[in-house]
Amino acid sequence: MSVPRKPLRYIFLSAFLMASQRHLPAQDEPAADAGRWQARSMVQTKFGIVATSQTLASAAGAHILEIGGNAIDAAIAANAVLGVVEPMSDGMGGDLFAIVYEAKTGKLYGLNASGWAPAGLTLDALERKGFNKMPQRGIYSVTVPGAVAGWDTLRSKFGSMPFQRILAPAIYYAENGFPVTEIIGSAWQGATKTLSANKGAKDTYLPDGQAPKIGGIFRNRDLAGSLRLVAAHGREGFYKGSTAEALIREAKEDGVEWTRADLAEFQPEWVTPISTTYRDWTVTELPPNGQGMAALEMLNIMERFPLSEYGHNSAKALHVMIEAKKLAYSDLLRYVGDPRYTKVPVERLVSKDAASARAKSILVNRASCSVTPTELAWLARLPGADTIYMSAIDREGNMVSLIQSNYSGFGSGVVAPGTGFALQNRGALFSLERGHPNAIAPRKRPLHTIIPAFMQKGDTRIAFGIMGGWNQSQAHAQFVSNIVDFGMNIQAALEAARFTKGTFDGCDLFMETRIPAEVVKELESMGHVIQLAGPYSGRMGGGQAVMSNANGVHFGASDPRKDGAAVPENPVFENR
Repeated sequence: MSVPRKPLRYIFLSAFLMASQRHLPAQDEPAADAGRWQARSMVQTKFGIVATSQTLASAAGAHILEIGGNAIDAAIAANAVLGVVEPMSDGMGGDLFAIVYEAKTGKLYGLNASGWAPAGLTLDALERKGFNKMPQRGIYSVTVPGAVAGWDTLRSKFGSMPFQRILAPAIYYAENGFPVTEIIGSAWQGATKTLSANKGAKDTYLPDGQAPKIGGIFRNRDLAGSLRLVAAHGREGFYKGSTAEALIREAKEDGVEWTRADLAEFQPEWVTPISTTYRDWTVTELPPNGQGMAALEMLNIMERFPLSEYGHNSAKALHVMIEAKKLAYSDLLRYVGDPRYTKVPVERLVSKDAASARAKSILVNRASCSVTPTELAWLARLPGADTIYMSAIDREGNMVSLIQSNYSGFGSGVVAPGTGFALQNRGALFSLERGHPNAIAPRKRPLHTIIPAFMQKGDTRIAFGIMGGWNQSQAHAQFVSNIVDFGMNIQAALEAARFTKGTFDGCDLFMETRIPAEVVKELESMGHVIQLAGPYSGRMGGGQAVMSNANGVHFGASDPRKDGAAVPENPVFENR
């Protein structure tokens, strides 16, 4: 269904999210005549909710809440299950970032659990092997996985349950199997060539030499074993012992020297979140080495324009967002690296003064196909990314915004025999340009695409995120605008048609076919080069969100572009 270019009238179950009265039906207008611009309703409860991209994972998280766990326990449990049931996107071999809202203090905490480059993966070593740009697959693209250390750090600070209980659902599904879902199954089948290139990956993920069919039962007993080691020994069950030794052996056989210290000494980092205000909301992201600052810079630029007056997904509003994306991403690529190695001018880049200056460069009726700085041709186009985003809230109002990723589908394509999980290829995002902030170095973390997010206005809080490589910052900005400028609830804001631009120069972009043809035509007349994607295209990523309000009601939303759902916790029912 096409969305009109003028502001819509929505039926809202949460009136506090209204941007203004113009979105309400007229007083004498029957509610049924007001129209409905979302396919499913928000989940609502006074108890907890877990929203993920696969229903078994969401249900596992909700189960942890039902047996007494909190939002952090539930998030770890659901994330571990996702590594079993959506293995191309995430798992024990990937990295993790999270924002935690602690209800009793009202504080936000940021966790960066992205791994560093092993000691043997140096710029000189890669040059000696003949590389003039970072390999995108294989062992040379692998950095030390940070996810398990992230679980351990989150549980140690905020959790209430031992790993044995938290990881029990993931171990069950790995050992006993699960039916492969539609979107996940399609991605799996598309990765056959990548998986066939590595013996461990082929043995693990292509039983009988082929990807499992949709609805087929897949088991991964090697992964169950790796999870049991973490359940018994915490982080040491991954970064020391048999799993660590298997990773070191695989790396050595493939030509890279990993040391025991590379694994054992890795630690996640608690970081101070960064934020800006958009209209009257505070929007929070994590600082570099992630791309969160680009979302904030985009929002600051968008704030200079009256988007609500332009109309939702009108040519005028979309033009502003697309141009803001180009400006923000050019700064992202110029400045972002590991802040332990280089100073990133975050405060200046996300300032309102900087946004005002950048906004003035947007031509009202013409697309800019080149913006400055643009010297980083090494990142002109990168492969699509496979990632999961999930969020959780418990009955006390604690919230977790968590993102975890292998980067590309099945990451590097490398599985160490006996471990049951693919190693990520986050090192593919390093630069081999000497002196660049993101140049590879031992124990340095690469520029990261994955970002969790949070937004708040008064007592209304939303933990949200939308995965999908370089899609993420621009998708975050569109989601926030849907909430703030157009009064949508969280489910409608996730479902609304989106655009995405995966390149950092030129005027090319993708748009979903639900954006009206006349809007597309008008944008093309401005110079935008548009390719149409499906009505709910995977190119736009997939998001999840949970929300709380002043009345203690909790809301959940899940993107139809994924296989998942927002699943509520059941209270304890007593027979009387």
